[in-house]
Formats: sequence, structure tokens, C-alpha cells
Amino acid sequence: MDFLEKLRKTNNRVCPWWLCRSFDNPLRRLIHDPERMLSPFIRPGLTVVDIGCGMGYFTIGLARLVGPEGRVIAVDLQPQMLAALGRRADQAGLADRIVPRLARPDSLEVAARADFALAFWMAHEVPDKRRFFGEIFRFLKLGGSLLLCEPKFHVTGKAFAETAALCREAGFLPETEPSIALSRASLMRKDSAAA
Repeated sequence: MDFLEKLRKTNNRVCPWWLCRSFDNPLRRLIHDPERMLSPFIRPGLTVVDIGCGMGYFTIGLARLVGPEGRVIAVDLQPQMLAALGRRADQAGLADRIVPRLARPDSLEVAARADFALAFWMAHEVPDKRRFFGEIFRFLKLGGSLLLCEPKFHVTGKAFAETAALCREAGFLPETEPSIALSRASLMRKDSAAA
């Protein structure tokens, strides 16, 4: 089976696990260094949710940032992604800070209260964004933040604005638009006035 045929046979909404290695590699640090990029938003001791964590590209950096007292809940739909993340977390000595969660198509399976959620280059894959952002809003603590990032080469400005509007509809208040390479980004906050 050639590459294009294999791609057509997969779920056309979710990036297949076998394709993840093409963009989840050490060279990516040149444009998306997880710790440098996310350190303005993360403090030691926080509970963070990495939604669509894949093989853990951002999860490992988040685990370093939250420190030994913090937790990273790593959520993905594909067990192969979580298995690869588990191996990486063990190799990095950070497995005790990472809680893997196998999501369902209709639920992120996050029961914990979180301080921060990251949805990096994955919201465009979600069929029911209204439900998705509502679920994130519910598990975030008051004052908690959602960093929404979408790839510029795949998501138009108009489509991103529509997605951001759904975040606001869920109750999030826009805070800032951080500059993240190759991305359209918005930092949203769960404010007491919106809760």
C-alpha cells in the first residue's frame, strides 16, 4: 500500500499515529522549543492538560516545567501515541509527572481540575468544537488558561476566528495572541465573570 492510499484509508480528521514521526522530531526544536515556548504560561506545581498529545512532543517539556509537584495529563485518541509517549517519558525520567488518558471521540476523559490546557495544532481535527471547548472550560479551574494554536498552512485566518468564537461562546475570555512560529494562536482564560 503506498503512502497516499494509506493516508486515504485512515480517519481523515485525525493525524494517524504512523505519520506523527514526520513532524515530531528533534529538528522541530528549531521552531517550536516546548520549554521556551510554554514557560511564560506554566509554573511549577500546576496541573496541565496536553490535548492531542501525540507522542509527547510538548508533554515532556510541560512535565519539566511543572516540576516534581506538578502533573501533566496527556490526552490522545490513539493508544499507539500514548504508548510512544510512555516510552519517551520513561527515557526522560518524567513518567511520574505524566498521566496518560485515552480519549473517546465524545470525551477527553479528564476528571481532574486543571490550571492550563494546551490544544496545539489539533482543534481543526475535532468534529464538534462546541462540545470540545465546553468540556475544556468545565475541567479548568477559575483563572485557568487555554492556549489554542492552529497551523497557518492548514487553518485559514477566517477558520481560526470561527474557532476562537466558539471558545468565547464556551465562556473563555480572550487574553492575548502569542506569537508562535507557523501558528495562529490565542490564549484564553476562564474568568470568574464567565464561569
